[in-house]
Amino acid sequence: MADEQHEMLGGERIVPTACNWRSLLNRSGAELEAHYSDALAALGAGEDMLGVVFHKARNRIQTPAKLEQLIKEFIDQHEWMSYDADLKGDAYEGLIEKTAQEGARGAGQYFTPRALINAIVDVMLPEPDQQICDPACGTGGFFLGAYRSIVERFPHLEPDQVAHLRSGAFTGWEIADLPARLCAMNMLLHGIESPESDSPIIVDDALRNPPGWPFDMVLTNPPFGRSSSDSYEREDFWATTRNKQLNFVQHVVSLLKIGGDAAVVVPDNVLFEAGAGETIRRRLLHDCEVHTLLRLPTGIFYAQGVKANVLFFRRREGAEDPWTRELWVYDLRTNTHFTLKQNPLTRADLDDFVACYRSETRHKRTESERFKRYSYDELVARDKTSLDIFWLRDESLEDADNLPPPEVLAAEIAEDLQSALTEIQALAETLSASTSAPQT
Repeated sequence: MADEQHEMLGGERIVPTACNWRSLLNRSGAELEAHYSDALAALGAGEDMLGVVFHKARNRIQTPAKLEQLIKEFIDQHEWMSYDADLKGDAYEGLIEKTAQEGARGAGQYFTPRALINAIVDVMLPEPDQQICDPACGTGGFFLGAYRSIVERFPHLEPDQVAHLRSGAFTGWEIADLPARLCAMNMLLHGIESPESDSPIIVDDALRNPPGWPFDMVLTNPPFGRSSSDSYEREDFWATTRNKQLNFVQHVVSLLKIGGDAAVVVPDNVLFEAGAGETIRRRLLHDCEVHTLLRLPTGIFYAQGVKANVLFFRRREGAEDPWTRELWVYDLRTNTHFTLKQNPLTRADLDDFVACYRSETRHKRTESERFKRYSYDELVARDKTSLDIFWLRDESLEDADNLPPPEVLAAEIAEDLQSALTEIQALAETLSASTSAPQT
């Protein structure tokens, strides 16, 4: 694509001449194979978008003849710039989704279901001038969802808004090289940023340091790993814990401007874990306006048995009284059954939630069978300020025929046992700290 762009428009080459497409076409056999590997290494050494795309890239085609056939007889025969960004981007998204279905070896651990992303974006309503962040960006699904939403809702953007949307609107962190590469390429193919621009994807542990600047909106699905080997000692955190998801909740708050909005996918343990979990929930309810919780069904993520939720809140300025007045909980989990292949979650399955959310008129919300309101006083009166709230009768508990498959049940049991173990460890650490404290 860079070669075609240079042929059509001229100007400075995006890819250095020594590594460009023509340098591949001019070689054959073992010489081509060696040069291709050298080119990948050279391109991966930069810090721009190209550097992120090619970082640690390796030639997986072991037969020089097949590599030459692929380059000269297939790729070179297409005019890639003739396909618009939507077509190229959608094709690439399809490839990512396909690899996400390949189990533990695929990209599933980095892939948030697009139906869920679209629903979250539809209620968050990102604006053209905003700066949007995902501190665990994976393959870039939230960036693309926000980008499409803005373009569709604002068809007549000003030139400076178009420029901002194409470069500067999105910033992400990703700790692993593979998803960072997929994200960078995904953005490029959708017309966001350019190969020579500074990469908006920072390959690093987002939790390591406080953010350098605040954002208008945070959309994220942090990794579901149970805990870190070390806790994060940060002055801007309310509590110190090895629970990564609790740390991400605190980190998201620190990422937001005053008045900024967040939607964060969190596992159930964030809603009920004791110790640091209770401290963080109380501070979150007091310092932020936590207004909506979406209880997600199982069977929609590539990790079996995951019980997750989406927490929606707005950061507020310091105040003596709590900012959370009421929390509205939508239960999409009870008595719903989804699987990745036979019955996947679709955007239509979230239509009722989006309608109940009432993005622009939240003060006019009404309760329904799956949508209930809980006051701040009710929330803090619950044991450990638990936000793990449900009220619908679970029909599967009464009918063995409706039970999930054994492997899903086993994964859910393991999840519950791990949560219990985390609580026990937190209690043990608390008791140890109290007994070792100096006596006065």
